[in-house]
Amino acid sequence: MLTVFVATFVLFLLIIGGMSLGYVFKRKSLQGSCGGITALGMEKVCDCPEPCDARKKRLAKEAQRREQLEKHRIL
Repeated sequence: MLTVFVATFVLFLLIIGGMSLGYVFKRKSLQGSCGGITALGMEKVCDCPEPCDARKKRLAKEAQRREQLEKHRIL
């Protein structure tokens, strides 16, 4: 059982190492291959016309945070 764990761990390390070498040499960050949901013409995961209450709260909180950052910005 331990050998399977060690072999899997080593395999993951090799994969992560290979991805980091690609980043180091090409200076390109990792990205998805299909473009995500925007490739389907959708702006968000759900296709509802009105965002739910939790999303409205989150958007309001983000807007307030951006406003505070702009207000207290040094440069």
